[in-house]
Amino acid sequence: MLIDDLAPVAYTDELVSAIAARIRDGRLPPGTQLPSIRALAAAVELSPGSVATAMRTLGSRGLIVSTQGKRSVVADLARLPVSYLSTVPTGLVDLSSVEPDPDLLPAVASYLDDSLYSPSLYDATNVIAELDEVVRRGFEADGVVGELTATNGALDALERILSARLHPGDVVLVEDPCWGSQRTLLQVLGCEAVGVAIDDEGFVPADLAKRLAQRRVAAIIHTPRGQNPTGSALSAERERELLRVLEAYPDVLVVEDDHLSGVASAPFRTLTAGRSAWAVVRSFSKTLGPDLRLAVAAMDRDTTDRVQMRQLIGPGWVSHLTQRLAARVLNDPVAQDRISRAAASYDERRELLIQVLARSGIAARGVCGFTVCVPVPFEAEVVAALARKGWAVQAGEPYRLDSPPFIRVCVSPLNAGGVLEFATALVGVMLTPRRALRR
Repeated sequence: MLIDDLAPVAYTDELVSAIAARIRDGRLPPGTQLPSIRALAAAVELSPGSVATAMRTLGSRGLIVSTQGKRSVVADLARLPVSYLSTVPTGLVDLSSVEPDPDLLPAVASYLDDSLYSPSLYDATNVIAELDEVVRRGFEADGVVGELTATNGALDALERILSARLHPGDVVLVEDPCWGSQRTLLQVLGCEAVGVAIDDEGFVPADLAKRLAQRRVAAIIHTPRGQNPTGSALSAERERELLRVLEAYPDVLVVEDDHLSGVASAPFRTLTAGRSAWAVVRSFSKTLGPDLRLAVAAMDRDTTDRVQMRQLIGPGWVSHLTQRLAARVLNDPVAQDRISRAAASYDERRELLIQVLARSGIAARGVCGFTVCVPVPFEAEVVAALARKGWAVQAGEPYRLDSPPFIRVCVSPLNAGGVLEFATALVGVMLTPRRALRR
C-alpha cells in the first residue's frame, strides 16, 4: 500500500516527488486508486490542505486523475504520438497512415521566389493580412465569424485551446472512436475523455444528451467532416438535433477540428453557433502538405486572448514565410482547381472500396475523407493476416473507448486497381476462421 511505503515529509513538494517517483518506476501502476486526502495527511504528517495541494500539482502534471466525489487514481501515462518515427515493414503497402497523396498536392515549391521573404521582427502580427483575408473568407462563407489565430498544425491548436480553457480533472466529451492524438492530449492535460457514440452523421443525439446529463462537462471536441477514423460527416438534420441538445448547456466549450476542410467534399456544418466559448480549427496539412505545419483557428474573443497570450511565452507566432506561402497557394485559381480534383479523387477511392466490400457482405463506413472504417471480429488477427499479404492497416484499438472492434484503412495511396487488389485480400482474410488466422 502507498501509505505503508511513505515516510513523514516536511513539505508539500516532497510528497509530490515521492508519489511521482512511485508512479514513474511502476510501483503505482495506471488505475491505482490513491488513499483519501485525510489518510495520506495522517501518514505523512502534513495538513489535509497541504496534501490537497500536492494532489492538485500531481494532477496538473498529468500523473493522476481526480474526479469530484471520488478518490484520485494514477493516470495512464500514454506517450506523446511519435508516428513520424514509426515505420511500416519493407514490402508492405502503407494504408495505416492518414496522409495525402503527394501526387494530388498543389506544386507548392513552384510558388517560391525572392518576393516571398520579408523580414519580420519580434512584434510580428499573429496572422498576416494575406492569409487572414483568404482564410476569413472561407470561414465566413461557412457562417463562422471570430478572431483568427495561426498555429503549427491542428494538434498544436487543440493543445493551446484546451490548455487555455481546461483544468486537470475536467471531463471532455469526444467521439467514440476518436482520433488517437486527442485522447493522448487529454491524458497529458490530466483531463478525462468520455466517449460519445457516433454514426455516419456525427454524434448520436441521444448519447450526447445522456453524457451531458451524467457529468459536469467542460468541453466537447467534435469533427464536423472527414472524421478520423470513421469518415463521418455532420448532416443538416443531425446538426439541428445536436444544437437542440446543446442549448441546455451554454457554458460548455465546443471545439471543432475541421482538419480536412480543403479536401472535404461534405459541406461544413457547425455546433458552435451562438456559443460564448468555441473554436473551429482548420488545418492545411491535408490540402497543401503536412510539412507546412500550419492551421488557423477561429475563436471567440476570450479564448483567442488566452491562446495568443500562451503563444507569446512560447514560439510567439507562426512563421510569416510559411503563412505567406500558404496564402499565395490558396489564392491561386490553378491550385484551387487541383485541390478540388484531389477531393474528388479521394471520394472515388473511398467509395469504390466501400462498394467492392459491400458486394462481399462487408459493411464498411466512410462518407467523407481519406479513411474507411471496417468492422472486424478480431483486430489483431486481421491486421497481422493482412500484413502477411503485403498490406499495413491500422487496428481500431487506439481510437476506441467503448465502440466495437474495427480496422482503419487510408485510401489515399490507392488507385482503382489497388482498391480492388486490397479488397480481395481483405475479403479473403475476413472469410478465414480465427484459428487459421493465428497461424
